[in-house]
Amino acid sequence: MCASGISSGDDNFSGQNFDHRRQWIEDRIRFLAESFAVSVYSYAVMSNHAHIVLFVDPDEAQAWSDEEVARRWLAVFPGALRDAQSEEQKEYIELGLRSDPERMKEIRSRLGSLSWFMRALNEPIARWANEEDGCSGRFWEGRFKSQALLEEQAVLTAMAYVDLNPVRAAMCDTLEESDYTSVQSRLKERSESGLSKPKLLGRALKPVAGLDSVALLGMTEASYIDLVQWTGEQAHPMKRGMLNKSKDPAADRPPEILWSLVKHPNQWTRQVQGTERLYYRAIGSAEALMAKAADIGQRWMKGVSGERAWQILKSQIE
Repeated sequence: MCASGISSGDDNFSGQNFDHRRQWIEDRIRFLAESFAVSVYSYAVMSNHAHIVLFVDPDEAQAWSDEEVARRWLAVFPGALRDAQSEEQKEYIELGLRSDPERMKEIRSRLGSLSWFMRALNEPIARWANEEDGCSGRFWEGRFKSQALLEEQAVLTAMAYVDLNPVRAAMCDTLEESDYTSVQSRLKERSESGLSKPKLLGRALKPVAGLDSVALLGMTEASYIDLVQWTGEQAHPMKRGMLNKSKDPAADRPPEILWSLVKHPNQWTRQVQGTERLYYRAIGSAEALMAKAADIGQRWMKGVSGERAWQILKSQIE
């Protein structure tokens, strides 16, 4: 899923800067990923909104033991645990939770829910911000918006779109300076890992937080970063938001991995740039979008041309 909400950056009225709240949100995303049944692939915390690309796995939560479920839930929603004075009291609170089968069933469901993940992200941020401002009331603009990512390529497209958000907003012109993003986190981890170059280049493209998984599309992290770098260099020269060109002349050519994703480089850049504009409920190939439309009782879904939709429907009838 790809989700977004509203955060807070510069206050035009007071002139006060609230960029530290962006760190709150980044830290909270990573903290929640350790408790919920999710894999976080990409995120970008902007001055007035945030994006997250994540996979939610309800089945994983169903496989956890009662002890694991209780531990994870109390880490996020400690409740009476906050007032516990001893380890014995903490164990008693956890035991009380585990002894209620209906409550445990509900908690398992919540730990595998996108809505509850976003609730656990948004509510504390709103509370902390209101406390800092000395006020009460609504902090977020509204409920988060989400798009279903129907295929691995759609996930990759959304990841690149999210990681390039600060670049498009002209907040930076290098990936290393794209603060509060997963791509910056990947780059920092690479530089601090101490791995040899062959191991570093061969490291699989996996989530940055949460549940582990197989490499996305069998890609390496290095090939993904090269792809994001090249994509960020393709902005129209008359528009704002472009990555600085690599000093390597060979970098002007599309990265090799691109040809396994699309037939033409323009197709890739159009997909990435149109992530929110060209699609609505879901992102994917025309066939995947039409299958999704059928699943929810629709004849068509945004992102598929009328002619292409008719061709797919006709082939299904035949």
